[in-house]
Amino acid sequence: MTRIIAIANRKGGVGKTTTVINLGVALAQMKQKVLVLDLDPQGALSAGLGINASGLDDTIYTVLMDNDYPISRVVQPVQAYLDLIPANADLSAAEIELIPEIRRELVLRRVLEPLNSWYDFVLIDCPPSLNLLTINALCASQEVIIPLQCEHFATRGIQMMLDTINRIKDRLNPELELRGILATMYSTGTIHAREVLEEIRSTFGDKIFDVIIYKSIRFAEASEANKAIVEHSSKHKGAKAYIKLAKIILDGTADEDE
Repeated sequence: MTRIIAIANRKGGVGKTTTVINLGVALAQMKQKVLVLDLDPQGALSAGLGINASGLDDTIYTVLMDNDYPISRVVQPVQAYLDLIPANADLSAAEIELIPEIRRELVLRRVLEPLNSWYDFVLIDCPPSLNLLTINALCASQEVIIPLQCEHFATRGIQMMLDTINRIKDRLNPELELRGILATMYSTGTIHAREVLEEIRSTFGDKIFDVIIYKSIRFAEASEANKAIVEHSSKHKGAKAYIKLAKIILDGTADEDE
């Protein structure tokens, strides 16, 4: 059965797209068939994987708006074991255009149903808000990963995100579970980052992944090269962290020395 995982946070700039790219590539390197889905009108995921989505006529917006359009026609192969459904600015209209739809929160779930036997994992890059697109992603998923920047103000919206997940689980998608909160953009050697990490660990306990994504210029360098850091700098601690996360997602364990 395909595992559909939404990577979501109502705050922007916390590492959602970076996590989708690197987790997706790491799982693909483990020979898992992975689809990454860009559900953000800014199209950062598409651009990060080297796809110029601004010039595409057929994107995730197309299949959300047209019940008869085959989703297979918007799938873009990226590399071995890894495919992409791109997004561009057209998607920004979906928020309004989906309003009159019956069961509008479940449109994405219906759209993805034909792919259930195609992939081991579908990773959804959500927009930085709790809008109808994010609600659709959460209704289509079994699991949620919340990237959390290790800064004080970034922690303030986490409870609202968790409340949203619980409401969707109760009312729309009983299969939905929080897979974990991922600490990102951790600044080594700063008291503030260490205090934030201690705070979220004491507050959320075992909901925090045993993985820390450290802040590094290597992520920007990898992005400029349209590559995941697990490809661009495979020995870097950021790459090793995402590989460890992929192993945890895949089978629940990771080597202690990674």
